[in-house]
Amino acid sequence: MIAQIPLSAPDIGQAEIDAVMAVLHRSQLSLGPELKVFEEEFAGFHNAPDAVAVSSGTAGLHLALLIENVGPGDEVVVPSFTFVAVANAVMQVGATPVFADVDPITLNLDPLKVEAAITPHTRAIIAVHTFGVPAQMTQLAAICTRFGICLIEDACEAVGAEFDGKLVGTFGDAAVFGFYPNKQITTGEGGAVLVRTADQGARLRSLRNQGRAPGGDWLDHRDFGYNYRLPEISCALGRVQLRRLPEILTMRKAVAERYDRMLRAITEVERPQLELAGVSISWFVYVVRLSADVDRERVQARMAHKGIATGRYFPPIHLQPAWHARLGEHVSKAAQLSVTESVGRRTLALPFFNRITSEQQEQVVLALADAITAD
Repeated sequence: MIAQIPLSAPDIGQAEIDAVMAVLHRSQLSLGPELKVFEEEFAGFHNAPDAVAVSSGTAGLHLALLIENVGPGDEVVVPSFTFVAVANAVMQVGATPVFADVDPITLNLDPLKVEAAITPHTRAIIAVHTFGVPAQMTQLAAICTRFGICLIEDACEAVGAEFDGKLVGTFGDAAVFGFYPNKQITTGEGGAVLVRTADQGARLRSLRNQGRAPGGDWLDHRDFGYNYRLPEISCALGRVQLRRLPEILTMRKAVAERYDRMLRAITEVERPQLELAGVSISWFVYVVRLSADVDRERVQARMAHKGIATGRYFPPIHLQPAWHARLGEHVSKAAQLSVTESVGRRTLALPFFNRITSEQQEQVVLALADAITAD
C-alpha cells in the first residue's frame, strides 16, 4: 500500500517555486550567481568565514576529510549509530572508520568511549549531531586538542541547532550540512561545508569542480577532483528555505511536542526528550524506542498496512554485512557498542514533517498503539 501518511515531506511554497522559475529564465544553470549568494548567506547565518555548497552531504563529508588530509593509514573515530555515509566517506579517502559507542540519552558519541578508541593512527573524529541533537562539543573539542587531531562536525541533520548558545557547525575544523528532501531545509539534493580559512574554501571549490583552478580554462585541471557541484536551481531553492528556517524549526518543534503529549499513554514507547540542558534541538526526525519485548518489524508491517510509513533509524553500521566483511579486526570493537546495539534494535521513526496535522498525528499514534497490542 502507498503510504497515506509519509515518513517525511518537503515544505515547498510559492516563494520557492518563483525562485526556481526565475533561474530557469536565465542562461546560466550552474556555477552562477545563486551559488555565490547562497554560500554567502549560509556562511553569514552561521557567522562563519566561508561556506562551500556541494551536491550532497555525503560529498561534503568526503571533501572535508580530504582538506584535512585524512588518507590511507589513518583512523577516524565515528559513531556506528548513524547514517552509513559517515563511514563510507572515511573509506572513500582510504582511511579506516573506528566505531565508538554513543550516549544513551543524546545518541551522540560518548566522549569517554571516543577517547578510549583513539590510537596513534587516529587522525580525526567525526561528531554527528544525531537527529538534530547537538553532540557534546566541549568535551570532543578538548579531546581533539589534547591528541592533536581534527574535529569534523556532521551537522547534516542539525541545521539551526545550538550547543551552549552557539550554532552547530561552528565548533570543528570543518562542518558538513545536508539538504536532502527529508531535512529541515532542502535544495532537492545538496549540502554545504563550513570552513575556517580562505585556503580551505579555495581547495574545496576546486575539488568539487573536477580540480579546476578558479578563473582557469574549463579543460585545465590543477588537482584531482570530483563533480560535486550544486546547480543554480538548487541554490535558489536553498536561499528561500534558509530564510524560512526559524519558522520551520518552530513548526517542527510543535510537531514534536504534540507527539510527546499523544504518546504518553503508551507504556511500551520511550519518547525522545524534548529538552536537554545547554542545547537547542533542531528537530530532524521523531524517533521513539520500543520496549525490548515489542516486535518492531511486526509493528512496522501493521502500520504500513494502514498506510502509515515508519523507519528504522539507525541500523548500526558495524552490523551491516558489507562492513563486517570489510573491517576485520575493527569490528571486534562491536562488543563495546552495547548502547548502539540496544538502541538500534528498538528505534522507530514516526511520520514527521512541517505540515503534518494533529489529525494525522492522532492516526499515527492510534495505529502505533494498535500495532503494539494486537495479537
